[in-house]
Amino acid sequence: MLLEIVTPEEKKFSGNAKLVQLPGSNGSFEIMENHAPMISSLTKGKLKIVKPEGELVFFDIDGGVVEVSKNKVIVLAGSI
Repeated sequence: MLLEIVTPEEKKFSGNAKLVQLPGSNGSFEIMENHAPMISSLTKGKLKIVKPEGELVFFDIDGGVVEVSKNKVIVLAGSI
């Protein structure tokens, strides 16, 4: 699935991901390929990306919003 992480200043990440783990307002949750469409608010915490080849990438975010639709995940983060 395609993942984009955007802040007000710049696009921090754009690429394929096997799994994304996010700090949701009601607890941490994961998004994988073919996830149902959704929009959720995010809190301060760690965002974890598992790339298709298994590499792990982490970002500390100060909250934001995530939208999932048709194997595309867009994270709008306040700051990283």
